[in-house]
Amino acid sequence: MAKKPRKQQSGGTPATVALTTAGVDFTVHAYDHDPNHPSYGEEAAQAMGVSPERVFKTLVADVDGALVVGVVPVAGSLDLKALAAAVGGKRAAMADPALAERTTGYVRGGISPLGQRKKLPTVLDDSATAHPTICVSAGRRGLEVELAPGELARLTAAVLAPIGRA
Repeated sequence: MAKKPRKQQSGGTPATVALTTAGVDFTVHAYDHDPNHPSYGEEAAQAMGVSPERVFKTLVADVDGALVVGVVPVAGSLDLKALAAAVGGKRAAMADPALAERTTGYVRGGISPLGQRKKLPTVLDDSATAHPTICVSAGRRGLEVELAPGELARLTAAVLAPIGRA
């Protein structure tokens, strides 16, 4: 990380407000979002010049009738069976996008694990701990926050589990 982490000033998205309120050091990365790019996460990694293994996407799944957040590297995909097992469930499927948006308060491609309208159970892929910092959506397309994975896990009360597939 080239810049020293800083705290976001007042305003911002619910995610950056949550980080500021919690007193967590983080860095905001803004980039021009291309609506025609096929992958929001890969676009973010390219735009920021960050390895895709350090940029994580936030996915909302339905596990046995309850919404659960999975946070995995953009370089891979979410293992739905592993996500279900991590929260003690049996079956998982990707959530309806409109329901995910209504529940989290964010739009698809900009869903953050932080500052959600309704705090959902969260599982963070354990590969995050291999990095001093990771990037996740800051709550809108074209805006990411970089923070320590331990802080993300603490603020979201996330379970760490191997839920990502290469």
